[in-house]
Amino acid sequence: THGMRVMREESFGPVVGIMKVQSDDEAIALMNDSNFGLTASLWTRDLERAQAVGDRIETGTVFMNRADYLDPGLCWTGCKDTGRGGGLSVIGYHNLTRPKSYHLKKVTG
Repeated sequence: THGMRVMREESFGPVVGIMKVQSDDEAIALMNDSNFGLTASLWTRDLERAQAVGDRIETGTVFMNRADYLDPGLCWTGCKDTGRGGGLSVIGYHNLTRPKSYHLKKVTG
């Protein structure tokens, strides 16, 4: 049930919570009813449906028909109380560096 910790808290496997729902709207509402939003994994043969659901869930990373690979060209990030910042991609690189600017006015005379 949605009241179980595995359905609402962050877990780092190997565990997965599975629950029967009546509609995509119900699934999205339940998925968004969490303080965490690092990664979601959607499994379907319907790519358009997966994209529509992915657009509505509050998560930084969405896997479609997989959960086994992070593309180094895409940022891996989260939202809510998880995944602050970002890893991988140019965005991840910027999160690991801290540029410093020096503004110099030459002293004359």
